[in-house]
Amino acid sequence: MKIGLPKEIKDNEYRVGLTPAGVQALENAGHEVFVQKTAGEGSGFKDEQYIKAGAQMLDTADEVWQAGDMIVKVKEPVAPEYPRMRENQVLFTYLHLAPELELTKQMLERKVTGVAYETITSGRRLPLLIPMSEVAGRMSVQVGATYLEKMNGGKGILLGGVPGVPAANVVIIGGGIVGTEAAKMAVGLGAKVTIIDRDLDRLRQLDDIFLSKVQTLASSRYQIEEAISHADLVIGAVLVVGAAAPKLVTRDMLHLLPQGSVLVDVAVDQGGCFETTHATTHSNPTYYEEGVLHYCVANMPGAVPRTSTFALTNATLPYALALANKGFEQAIRDDAGLQEGVNTYAGKLTYEAVATSQGLEYTPLDTLIDLKAAVA
Repeated sequence: MKIGLPKEIKDNEYRVGLTPAGVQALENAGHEVFVQKTAGEGSGFKDEQYIKAGAQMLDTADEVWQAGDMIVKVKEPVAPEYPRMRENQVLFTYLHLAPELELTKQMLERKVTGVAYETITSGRRLPLLIPMSEVAGRMSVQVGATYLEKMNGGKGILLGGVPGVPAANVVIIGGGIVGTEAAKMAVGLGAKVTIIDRDLDRLRQLDDIFLSKVQTLASSRYQIEEAISHADLVIGAVLVVGAAAPKLVTRDMLHLLPQGSVLVDVAVDQGGCFETTHATTHSNPTYYEEGVLHYCVANMPGAVPRTSTFALTNATLPYALALANKGFEQAIRDDAGLQEGVNTYAGKLTYEAVATSQGLEYTPLDTLIDLKAAVA
Protein backbone atom coordinates (compact mmCIF):
# COMPACT_ATOMS: atom_id res chain seq x y z
CA MET A 1 0.00 0.00 0.00
CA LYS A 2 1.05 3.59 -0.59
CA ILE A 3 0.86 5.62 2.61
CA GLY A 4 0.97 9.41 2.85
CA LEU A 5 2.22 11.38 5.86
CA PRO A 6 1.40 15.09 5.44
CA LYS A 7 2.45 17.89 7.75
CA GLU A 8 -0.24 19.00 10.17
CA ILE A 9 -1.56 22.51 9.45
CA LYS A 10 -3.98 23.09 12.32
CA ASP A 11 -2.96 26.14 14.36
CA ASN A 12 0.22 25.37 16.32
CA GLU A 13 -0.12 21.64 15.75
CA TYR A 14 3.37 20.16 15.94
CA ARG A 15 2.56 16.46 16.24
CA VAL A 16 3.06 14.07 13.34
CA GLY A 17 1.20 10.88 12.43
CA LEU A 18 4.23 8.57 12.15
CA THR A 19 7.67 8.54 13.72
CA PRO A 20 10.67 7.39 11.66
CA ALA A 21 10.40 4.05 13.48
CA GLY A 22 6.80 3.74 12.28
CA VAL A 23 7.84 4.52 8.72
CA GLN A 24 10.53 1.86 8.93
CA ALA A 25 8.02 -0.71 10.21
CA LEU A 26 5.70 0.01 7.29
CA GLU A 27 8.56 -0.06 4.78
CA ASN A 28 9.80 -3.37 6.20
CA ALA A 29 6.31 -4.76 5.67
CA GLY A 30 6.58 -3.93 1.97
CA HIS A 31 4.72 -0.62 1.79
CA GLU A 32 5.73 2.72 0.32
CA VAL A 33 5.61 5.74 2.62
CA PHE A 34 5.52 9.29 1.24
CA VAL A 35 6.40 11.99 3.76
CA GLN A 36 5.99 15.73 3.28
CA LYS A 37 9.21 17.61 3.90
CA THR A 38 9.52 19.00 7.46
CA ALA A 39 6.42 17.03 8.57
CA GLY A 40 8.20 15.77 11.67
CA GLU A 41 10.25 18.83 12.62
CA GLY A 42 7.78 20.03 15.24
CA SER A 43 8.16 16.73 17.08
CA GLY A 44 11.94 16.72 16.73
CA PHE A 45 12.26 14.39 13.73
CA LYS A 46 14.47 15.50 10.84
CA ASP A 47 13.80 14.68 7.20
CA GLU A 48 17.05 12.70 7.18
CA GLN A 49 15.64 10.34 9.80
CA TYR A 50 12.61 9.58 7.62
CA ILE A 51 14.83 9.08 4.58
CA LYS A 52 17.03 6.68 6.54
CA ALA A 53 13.87 4.80 7.56
CA GLY A 54 13.00 4.35 3.88
CA ALA A 55 10.52 7.16 3.24
CA GLN A 56 10.21 9.04 -0.02
CA MET A 57 10.19 12.77 0.70
CA LEU A 58 7.80 15.02 -1.23
CA ASP A 59 7.76 18.80 -1.31
CA THR A 60 4.07 19.57 -0.92
CA ALA A 61 0.99 18.36 0.89
CA ASP A 62 -0.82 18.07 -2.45
CA GLU A 63 1.77 15.55 -3.63
CA VAL A 64 1.52 13.50 -0.43
CA TRP A 65 -2.28 13.36 -0.48
CA GLN A 66 -2.22 12.42 -4.15
CA ALA A 67 0.32 9.65 -3.60
CA GLY A 68 -1.30 8.01 -0.59
CA ASP A 69 -3.94 5.29 -0.73
CA MET A 70 -4.03 5.76 3.03
CA ILE A 71 -3.30 9.08 4.73
CA VAL A 72 -2.06 8.92 8.32
CA LYS A 73 -2.55 12.13 10.31
CA VAL A 74 -3.06 13.36 13.84
CA LYS A 75 -5.88 15.89 13.59
CA GLU A 76 -9.01 16.10 11.48
CA PRO A 77 -8.64 17.79 8.08
CA VAL A 78 -9.18 21.54 8.02
CA ALA A 79 -10.64 23.53 5.11
CA PRO A 80 -7.48 23.77 2.93
CA GLU A 81 -7.20 19.97 3.10
CA TYR A 82 -10.76 19.20 1.98
CA PRO A 83 -10.01 19.35 -1.76
CA ARG A 84 -7.10 16.94 -1.28
CA MET A 85 -9.35 14.11 -0.08
CA ARG A 86 -10.52 11.69 -2.74
CA GLU A 87 -12.85 8.75 -3.24
CA ASN A 88 -11.85 5.45 -1.61
CA GLN A 89 -8.87 7.02 0.13
CA VAL A 90 -8.48 5.78 3.70
CA LEU A 91 -8.05 8.63 6.17
CA PHE A 92 -6.65 7.35 9.47
CA THR A 93 -6.65 10.10 12.09
CA TYR A 94 -8.63 11.73 14.89
CA LEU A 95 -11.84 12.92 13.22
CA HIS A 96 -14.11 14.14 16.07
CA LEU A 97 -16.90 14.57 13.53
CA ALA A 98 -19.81 15.22 15.91
CA PRO A 99 -19.25 19.01 16.13
CA GLU A 100 -17.82 19.28 12.58
CA LEU A 101 -20.79 19.15 10.22
CA GLU A 102 -18.95 20.69 7.28
CA LEU A 103 -16.10 18.17 7.53
CA THR A 104 -18.63 15.35 7.69
CA LYS A 105 -20.37 16.63 4.56
CA GLN A 106 -17.05 16.97 2.73
CA MET A 107 -16.02 13.42 3.59
CA LEU A 108 -19.38 12.04 2.50
CA GLU A 109 -19.38 14.03 -0.73
CA ARG A 110 -15.86 12.91 -1.57
CA LYS A 111 -16.58 9.31 -0.47
CA VAL A 112 -13.57 9.16 1.83
CA THR A 113 -13.14 6.13 4.09
CA GLY A 114 -12.74 7.80 7.48
CA VAL A 115 -11.26 5.67 10.25
CA ALA A 116 -11.30 7.66 13.49
CA TYR A 117 -8.77 6.99 16.23
CA GLU A 118 -11.23 8.08 18.89
CA THR A 119 -13.92 5.46 18.18
CA ILE A 120 -11.73 2.37 17.73
CA THR A 121 -12.39 0.01 20.62
CA SER A 122 -10.64 -2.84 22.40
CA GLY A 123 -13.10 -4.44 24.74
CA ARG A 124 -14.58 -1.49 26.62
CA ARG A 125 -11.46 0.63 26.11
CA LEU A 126 -10.61 3.28 23.53
CA PRO A 127 -6.95 2.40 22.92
CA LEU A 128 -6.13 5.26 20.53
CA LEU A 129 -7.90 7.91 22.58
CA ILE A 130 -6.29 6.91 25.87
CA PRO A 131 -2.76 8.28 25.24
CA MET A 132 -3.95 11.75 24.23
CA SER A 133 -6.51 11.74 27.04
CA GLU A 134 -3.65 11.07 29.44
CA VAL A 135 -1.66 13.98 28.02
CA ALA A 136 -4.63 16.36 27.91
CA GLY A 137 -5.73 15.42 31.42
CA ARG A 138 -2.32 16.17 32.87
CA MET A 139 -1.99 19.33 30.80
CA SER A 140 -5.37 20.66 31.93
CA VAL A 141 -4.10 21.23 35.46
CA GLN A 142 -0.80 22.65 34.25
CA VAL A 143 -2.71 25.07 31.98
CA GLY A 144 -5.28 25.87 34.66
CA ALA A 145 -2.57 26.71 37.18
CA THR A 146 -0.95 29.05 34.65
CA TYR A 147 -4.16 30.94 33.94
CA LEU A 148 -4.96 31.28 37.61
CA GLU A 149 -1.94 33.59 37.77
CA LYS A 150 -3.00 37.22 37.89
CA MET A 151 -0.98 38.36 34.88
CA ASN A 152 -2.69 35.66 32.81
CA GLY A 153 -6.18 36.75 33.77
CA GLY A 154 -6.89 34.61 36.82
CA LYS A 155 -7.51 35.46 40.44
CA GLY A 156 -3.85 35.24 41.38
CA ILE A 157 -3.69 32.11 43.52
CA LEU A 158 -1.21 29.26 43.76
CA LEU A 159 -2.86 25.91 43.08
CA GLY A 160 -1.35 24.16 46.08
CA GLY A 161 -1.36 27.14 48.44
CA VAL A 162 1.36 27.36 51.13
CA PRO A 163 1.36 26.71 54.89
CA GLY A 164 -1.19 29.00 56.44
CA VAL A 165 -2.90 29.78 53.10
CA PRO A 166 -5.64 27.57 51.59
CA ALA A 167 -5.00 25.57 48.44
CA ALA A 168 -7.14 26.10 45.35
CA ASN A 169 -10.40 24.22 44.82
CA VAL A 170 -10.31 22.13 41.64
CA VAL A 171 -13.54 20.61 40.30
CA ILE A 172 -13.24 17.91 37.64
CA ILE A 173 -16.41 16.95 35.77
CA GLY A 174 -15.92 13.42 34.45
CA GLY A 175 -14.02 10.57 36.05
CA GLY A 176 -12.59 8.81 32.99
CA ILE A 177 -9.01 8.89 31.73
CA VAL A 178 -8.86 12.69 31.41
CA GLY A 179 -10.44 13.26 34.79
CA THR A 180 -8.25 10.72 36.54
CA GLU A 181 -5.03 12.13 35.08
CA ALA A 182 -6.12 15.66 35.93
CA ALA A 183 -6.83 14.58 39.49
CA LYS A 184 -3.38 12.99 39.80
CA MET A 185 -1.74 16.26 38.84
CA ALA A 186 -3.98 18.42 40.99
CA VAL A 187 -3.60 16.23 44.06
CA GLY A 188 0.15 16.09 43.50
CA LEU A 189 0.29 19.89 43.49
CA GLY A 190 -1.62 20.04 46.75
CA ALA A 191 -5.00 21.30 45.50
CA LYS A 192 -8.35 20.37 47.03
CA VAL A 193 -9.98 18.17 44.38
CA THR A 194 -13.59 17.21 43.69
CA ILE A 195 -14.49 14.70 40.95
CA ILE A 196 -18.05 14.52 39.63
CA ASP A 197 -19.29 11.53 37.64
CA ARG A 198 -22.61 9.74 37.12
CA ASP A 199 -21.09 6.25 37.44
CA LEU A 200 -21.12 5.28 41.11
CA ASP A 201 -18.84 2.30 40.54
CA ARG A 202 -16.28 4.61 38.92
CA LEU A 203 -16.51 6.98 41.86
CA ARG A 204 -15.79 4.06 44.20
CA GLN A 205 -12.74 3.18 42.11
CA LEU A 206 -11.52 6.76 42.24
CA ASP A 207 -12.01 6.87 46.00
CA ASP A 208 -9.79 3.78 46.27
CA ILE A 209 -7.20 5.10 43.78
CA PHE A 210 -6.78 8.37 45.64
CA LEU A 211 -7.14 6.90 49.13
CA SER A 212 -9.91 9.39 49.93
CA LYS A 213 -7.68 12.37 49.03
CA VAL A 214 -10.35 13.58 46.61
CA GLN A 215 -14.02 14.27 47.17
CA THR A 216 -16.33 12.34 44.85
CA LEU A 217 -19.84 13.45 43.95
CA ALA A 218 -22.62 11.75 42.00
CA SER A 219 -23.46 13.96 39.06
CA SER A 220 -26.58 16.12 39.10
CA ARG A 221 -27.26 19.73 38.23
CA TYR A 222 -27.53 20.52 41.94
CA GLN A 223 -24.16 18.94 42.79
CA ILE A 224 -22.44 20.62 39.85
CA GLU A 225 -23.81 24.01 40.84
CA GLU A 226 -22.77 23.51 44.45
CA ALA A 227 -19.26 22.34 43.53
CA ILE A 228 -18.45 25.07 41.01
CA SER A 229 -19.69 27.79 43.37
CA HIS A 230 -16.51 27.19 45.40
CA ALA A 231 -14.20 26.37 42.48
CA ASP A 232 -11.06 28.17 41.40
CA LEU A 233 -10.48 25.80 38.49
CA VAL A 234 -13.11 23.70 36.70
CA ILE A 235 -11.98 21.02 34.26
CA GLY A 236 -14.43 19.57 31.73
CA ALA A 237 -13.51 15.93 31.20
CA VAL A 238 -16.75 14.42 29.86
CA LEU A 239 -16.82 11.89 27.03
CA VAL A 240 -19.71 10.28 25.19
CA VAL A 241 -17.94 8.15 22.59
CA GLY A 242 -18.28 9.63 19.12
CA ALA A 243 -21.11 11.96 20.13
CA ALA A 244 -21.33 15.61 21.10
CA ALA A 245 -20.55 16.19 24.77
CA PRO A 246 -23.50 17.12 27.01
CA LYS A 247 -23.57 20.72 28.25
CA LEU A 248 -23.23 20.19 31.98
CA VAL A 249 -22.21 23.72 32.93
CA THR A 250 -24.71 26.15 31.43
CA ARG A 251 -24.31 29.85 30.83
CA ASP A 252 -26.60 30.71 33.71
CA MET A 253 -24.37 28.74 36.09
CA LEU A 254 -21.34 30.91 35.42
CA HIS A 255 -22.49 33.61 37.83
CA LEU A 256 -21.98 31.04 40.60
CA LEU A 257 -18.22 30.90 39.97
CA PRO A 258 -15.98 33.17 42.04
CA GLN A 259 -14.50 36.11 40.13
CA GLY A 260 -11.25 35.14 38.40
CA SER A 261 -12.00 31.42 38.21
CA VAL A 262 -10.77 29.41 35.22
CA LEU A 263 -12.60 26.85 33.06
CA VAL A 264 -10.58 24.34 31.00
CA ASP A 265 -12.74 22.29 28.63
CA VAL A 266 -10.87 19.19 27.49
CA ALA A 267 -14.10 17.95 25.86
CA VAL A 268 -13.90 20.75 23.28
CA ASP A 269 -13.03 18.26 20.50
CA GLN A 270 -16.55 16.88 20.91
CA GLY A 271 -18.16 20.29 21.18
CA GLY A 272 -17.37 20.88 24.85
CA CYS A 273 -19.25 20.18 28.07
CA PHE A 274 -19.70 23.86 28.96
CA GLU A 275 -22.49 25.69 27.15
CA THR A 276 -20.18 28.68 26.63
CA THR A 277 -17.38 26.64 25.05
CA HIS A 278 -16.12 27.40 21.59
CA ALA A 279 -12.89 26.00 20.19
CA THR A 280 -9.77 28.14 20.52
CA THR A 281 -6.19 27.76 19.33
CA HIS A 282 -2.76 27.85 20.92
CA SER A 283 -2.29 31.25 19.23
CA ASN A 284 -5.37 32.67 20.94
CA PRO A 285 -6.24 30.20 23.69
CA THR A 286 -8.57 32.03 26.05
CA TYR A 287 -11.64 34.24 26.20
CA TYR A 288 -14.11 35.48 28.80
CA GLU A 289 -17.78 34.60 29.03
CA GLU A 290 -19.85 36.12 31.82
CA GLY A 291 -16.59 37.27 33.38
CA VAL A 292 -15.13 33.74 33.60
CA LEU A 293 -11.87 32.84 31.83
CA HIS A 294 -12.28 29.93 29.38
CA TYR A 295 -9.42 27.84 27.93
CA CYS A 296 -10.79 25.66 25.13
CA VAL A 297 -7.90 24.72 22.86
CA ALA A 298 -9.00 21.88 20.62
CA ASN A 299 -5.56 20.29 20.27
CA MET A 300 -4.05 20.67 23.72
CA PRO A 301 -1.50 17.82 23.33
CA GLY A 302 -0.07 19.63 20.30
CA ALA A 303 1.71 21.92 22.74
CA VAL A 304 3.90 19.01 23.90
CA PRO A 305 4.41 17.30 20.54
CA ARG A 306 7.47 15.23 21.36
CA THR A 307 5.72 13.46 24.22
CA SER A 308 2.40 13.34 22.41
CA THR A 309 3.70 11.94 19.13
CA PHE A 310 5.48 9.07 20.81
CA ALA A 311 2.48 8.34 23.03
CA LEU A 312 0.06 8.42 20.10
CA THR A 313 2.07 6.45 17.56
CA ASN A 314 2.87 3.74 20.10
CA ALA A 315 -0.86 3.05 20.01
CA THR A 316 -1.74 3.76 16.36
CA LEU A 317 1.06 1.93 14.54
CA PRO A 318 -0.31 -1.63 14.99
CA TYR A 319 -3.61 -0.52 13.45
CA ALA A 320 -1.88 1.30 10.60
CA LEU A 321 0.08 -1.87 9.89
CA ALA A 322 -3.09 -3.97 9.94
CA LEU A 323 -4.84 -1.63 7.48
CA ALA A 324 -1.79 -1.59 5.20
CA ASN A 325 -0.98 -5.30 5.37
CA LYS A 326 -4.52 -6.64 4.99
CA GLY A 327 -6.25 -3.84 3.13
CA PHE A 328 -9.14 -1.91 4.61
CA GLU A 329 -11.93 -4.44 4.16
CA GLN A 330 -10.06 -7.47 5.46
CA ALA A 331 -8.60 -5.51 8.36
CA ILE A 332 -12.02 -4.47 9.64
CA ARG A 333 -13.39 -7.99 9.14
CA ASP A 334 -10.62 -9.35 11.33
CA ASP A 335 -10.99 -6.75 14.09
CA ALA A 336 -14.41 -5.74 15.37
CA GLY A 337 -12.80 -2.95 17.38
CA LEU A 338 -11.29 -1.47 14.22
CA GLN A 339 -14.73 -1.65 12.59
CA GLU A 340 -15.94 0.73 15.29
CA GLY A 341 -13.45 3.29 14.00
CA VAL A 342 -15.12 3.53 10.59
CA ASN A 343 -17.13 6.78 10.62
CA THR A 344 -17.60 7.27 6.87
CA TYR A 345 -17.53 4.84 3.96
CA ALA A 346 -18.67 5.03 0.33
CA GLY A 347 -20.42 8.33 0.87
CA LYS A 348 -22.37 7.08 3.89
CA LEU A 349 -22.19 8.01 7.56
CA THR A 350 -21.49 4.74 9.38
CA TYR A 351 -21.15 5.88 13.00
CA GLU A 352 -24.53 6.23 14.68
CA ALA A 353 -23.55 8.67 17.43
CA VAL A 354 -22.22 11.14 14.87
CA ALA A 355 -25.36 10.79 12.76
CA THR A 356 -27.54 11.42 15.80
CA SER A 357 -25.51 14.47 16.84
CA GLN A 358 -25.74 15.99 13.37
CA GLY A 359 -29.24 14.92 12.39
CA LEU A 360 -27.94 13.01 9.37
CA GLU A 361 -28.82 9.59 8.03
CA TYR A 362 -27.00 6.65 9.61
CA THR A 363 -26.07 3.65 7.48
CA PRO A 364 -24.78 0.53 9.28
CA LEU A 365 -21.43 -0.52 7.88
CA ASP A 366 -22.54 -4.14 7.47
CA THR A 367 -25.11 -3.05 4.88
CA LEU A 368 -22.28 -1.73 2.74
CA ILE A 369 -19.61 -4.41 3.31
CA ASP A 370 -19.83 -8.08 4.20
CA LEU A 371 -18.14 -7.97 7.60
CA LYS A 372 -18.04 -11.69 8.21
CA ALA A 373 -14.44 -12.75 8.81
CA ALA A 374 -13.14 -15.26 6.30
CA VAL A 375 -12.95 -18.77 7.76
CA ALA A 376 -9.45 -20.19 7.54
